[in-house]
Amino acid sequence: MLRYQVEGMSCGHCVQAVTRAVTAVDADAAVAVDLAAKSVSVRSTQPGETIAEAIRGAGYAIAAA
Repeated sequence: MLRYQVEGMSCGHCVQAVTRAVTAVDADAAVAVDLAAKSVSVRSTQPGETIAEAIRGAGYAIAAA
């Protein structure tokens, strides 16, 4: 399971945008977004950086670990 701290998420639209971005690179990915914690958990066969780039491409910053 990959986990990302994603900055800028604040609403249901954000959840949908991030979920769409991830499933665009892996249609079988399982995505769980926790708005309160600003975290996204992804179970995917794609490399972590591929998922991170998809989230960034949707307009969201990933906080440094």
